[in-house]
Amino acid sequence: NKIFMSENKVILLGNVGNDPEISYPEKDMAIARFSLATNERNGNQEITEWHSIVMMGRYAEWAERYIRKGTRLFIEGKLRSRTHVDKFEMRRKITEIYVDYFEILGRNQ
Repeated sequence: NKIFMSENKVILLGNVGNDPEISYPEKDMAIARFSLATNERNGNQEITEWHSIVMMGRYAEWAERYIRKGTRLFIEGKLRSRTHVDKFEMRRKITEIYVDYFEILGRNQ
């Protein structure tokens, strides 16, 4: 038998684009959602990529207290995709990064 390994791991280093939005779908389970921008250079052009970040539980509570727009973060997580229906009744697919580990590296002024 052959064993096929697979891995779903994302590593990002970037700046938070908006203050986290916190929800409590269950009494003791916090979820934080926010965007994270990463930048790369392609010749003279800078390309910004926006990522949808999801933190759950204790991490979401920390996000609510310590993470704000402009915070520089290091994130390790997993990609997860889901579909939802938008306000125009269109089905949309969204890919999010669910955080397994993070470090706050500072704030951009």
